[in-house]
Amino acid sequence: MNASRIALVTGANQGLGRAFAEGLAARMNPEDLVLLTGRDQRRVTDAAAEVGRLPGARARVEGRVLDVTDTDAIARLAEELRARYGGVDVVISNAVARVLPEDSQAARADEFIDVSNTATHAVLRSFGPVLRPGGRLLVVASSLGTLGHLDPRLHHLFDGASLDQVEYAVESWRSAVHNRTAQEAGWPVWLNVPSKVAQVAAVRAVAAERRGQDLATGTLIASVCPGMVDTATSRPWFSEYSHAQSPTDAARAVLDLVFADHVDPALYGELVRFGKALPWHDGTPPVEQDRILTP
Repeated sequence: MNASRIALVTGANQGLGRAFAEGLAARMNPEDLVLLTGRDQRRVTDAAAEVGRLPGARARVEGRVLDVTDTDAIARLAEELRARYGGVDVVISNAVARVLPEDSQAARADEFIDVSNTATHAVLRSFGPVLRPGGRLLVVASSLGTLGHLDPRLHHLFDGASLDQVEYAVESWRSAVHNRTAQEAGWPVWLNVPSKVAQVAAVRAVAAERRGQDLATGTLIASVCPGMVDTATSRPWFSEYSHAQSPTDAARAVLDLVFADHVDPALYGELVRFGKALPWHDGTPPVEQDRILTP
């Protein structure tokens, strides 16, 4: 990677996102910059100061307010980093909307889709072009993001789709939720399942267009599954936590991808968990009565 590297993490003032920022600050160099982003100015400022003061922190850490539901703000930040630094070296798209098991999935659909999917599309569109050679662009998803977790009637919407087609499928899903026709069309009640599949499909779409050039320059675009993580967002969904990782532990395997000397072509564009690609077509549709998520 280039000297004076620039790293950006979304949804980074707490939980897994903060662990990513802490790990980047510890493993990057003093001349490098980690941008810790979130929606709330005070939380972002406090978190950046705390991460920068950690004993192991080496890189500079700055807080930046970024509401990922504002796609124009994402585009402006990408352009700013291009103009000021010539681009960006590491982007970890991590922001997620917190939904509780007792919440109405339909009522929370717009917020969830905007944070997880519309934002992912914007990050890929805006930061892909400013990712410097040798860089890393990673989208945090989950093992629910493999195609087999969707009803087979929906597979054609995402399998081999372009980013525009993925975006269209997501908006069609959103409309079906609002029109109360989602289940009839095969969409699961859980927002997390189609959302994660769409995130992985969006990454695959962008990666398919860039694969040759990126592999030639040691650049990696992928989605990642950190496994079961003990955070405020995930804890309400699990009945048993004995195997859950701390955010710090969960961040480690993802950061190993960031700092790997070489890009494994088998991981490029794929959903990666603990250093291995998960087969895109694997998985089975969830049983709606089972409220427990899979990491």
